[in-house]
Amino acid sequence: MNYLHFPAIKNYISIILGCASENLKQAWLFSRLSLYLPLADITKKNMQKKLVVLTGAGMSAESGIATFRDSGGLWEQYPVEQVATPEGFEVNPELVLNFYNIRRRELMKAIPNEGHYELAEMEKEFDIHIITQNIDNLHEQAGSTKVLHLHGELMKARSTGDDSLVYDIDPEHIDMHLGDTCEKGFQLRPHIVWFGEAVPMIHEAEKICRQADIFVIIGTSMNVYPAAGLLNDIRKNAPVYLIDPKDVHTNRYDIHHIQKGASEGIKELRRLLQ
Repeated sequence: MNYLHFPAIKNYISIILGCASENLKQAWLFSRLSLYLPLADITKKNMQKKLVVLTGAGMSAESGIATFRDSGGLWEQYPVEQVATPEGFEVNPELVLNFYNIRRRELMKAIPNEGHYELAEMEKEFDIHIITQNIDNLHEQAGSTKVLHLHGELMKARSTGDDSLVYDIDPEHIDMHLGDTCEKGFQLRPHIVWFGEAVPMIHEAEKICRQADIFVIIGTSMNVYPAAGLLNDIRKNAPVYLIDPKDVHTNRYDIHHIQKGASEGIKELRRLLQ
């Protein structure tokens, strides 16, 4: 590796060496690089490791996004079967559209929390893939570049007549209404995987998990399938970390449980992986 490719090292060297003799330059350069070599080697080694992160509602809770089980939250005002099932949309599409309009407005007020930014920053150290059960876009807002949404995306709409027609929702016009149609004339619906529907991205998620060198679970009870089954795709010798302030029961005994909230837990994870 050419360590002079590291900008901080190169700039530091150029400033110091500007007014030194040739012999002093060589001696100083050797002593400085000997300090940087271990750090550079660690960075190179980690960059080759694939770190797969599965995030759930606890990841976004610190950003003010209500979890499904929060008491007094939006979900308590709307029965799940009426607003989060294909049958509910068929019976009362206007109610369903309005429910997700409210959720979209809530999302527009939210910002990524420290944990989101920590994960994005870790892309400098690892090959990170995030698999999220969340339908918000806070991972992307924080700068994460490889994010797979298992349960859909709140800021997208999909044709009811052609699943391949998916549209980004304009942040300036976030409400969806009856009569909003795709290019083929079909009503648009939220691009969400509702209860009772197949999870189209699960096979891609399984493929990513099988390649994981390190697996991290953040803010999910591991009770919702098929996402909970992803743990079975992790190699037996791959370290598994669980970040959650509560007790979480899984079918693996070798999990390192960091019993903290998302942001503090991710900071602890970074220290452990150094």
